[in-house]
Amino acid sequence: MTIVAVHGIGNHLSGRSPEQAATELAGQWQLKLQHGFKAAGLDDHRLPALHAAYYAHHTRAAERQAVGPDVLALDEREQSVVIDWALALGSPTIQERQGLITAPLRQVLSWVSQRRNLPIGTVIRLAVQLAGEVRRYLHVPQVRAAALSTVAESIRRVRPRVVLAHSLGSVVAYEALHAHPELTVDCFVTLGSPLGLPSGIFDHLVPAPIADRGARPAGVRYWANLADTGDLVAIPHRLGDRFPVDQHADTPIGRIDFHTFGAYLSSPLTAAAISPFVRNPTVPDQIA
Repeated sequence: MTIVAVHGIGNHLSGRSPEQAATELAGQWQLKLQHGFKAAGLDDHRLPALHAAYYAHHTRAAERQAVGPDVLALDEREQSVVIDWALALGSPTIQERQGLITAPLRQVLSWVSQRRNLPIGTVIRLAVQLAGEVRRYLHVPQVRAAALSTVAESIRRVRPRVVLAHSLGSVVAYEALHAHPELTVDCFVTLGSPLGLPSGIFDHLVPAPIADRGARPAGVRYWANLADTGDLVAIPHRLGDRFPVDQHADTPIGRIDFHTFGAYLSSPLTAAAISPFVRNPTVPDQIA
């Protein structure tokens, strides 16, 4: 049995073919997952191989001319993604919200920085990266189709019992599994997922949510969601409010390393979530 891991934003590896990039990332993530099993006190000798579903060559944004992340270089749709994200992240009062909607983008991100007590550079970097890849995936049809096809084909070829999907990858995997109900997965784990982000992502999902609720993909038997308590992308943290998630857990990762796939894979909670499916052919009624 093999685990399929679907990456999130910021994972494009330049100078490699998609196959080379997938192999390189899989090797890195395998080690992280082994660390998580050891941290959880679980035997990692029976841990199956990890396969990376690599789609970043489709969603990566065009290279910017600026030396660093630049909010002024964002187009109108990207700015809209950032505003939706910032408002959901900062939970402003009604009065604050009215002011932020019309404020310059850098001022909005400065407000998030102060609200979350994080360096403004960290907030800008994440905002620019998130906006570019989310906008390309959700609003460029050929990009969306290519990413979905890549992830669906990886799952079809590998036939994993477990799919680990991080960040934007949780959106791609969710839609790919919906688009291909013949693909069955015993355990679907979303990590640092923005699936429920109001307006910016949730309202653009396919299939469209009904009565403010997203549906479980037909082939998914068990769905666990893990979110770092300080993850700026996992908004809202509790997907169970909008999706039929079977298990949710908050996992503290770190003040700086709060959103990387490797950090989530190294978490004992990730190991605990998938361990019963790796070791036991039956799906448990409940995972503690």
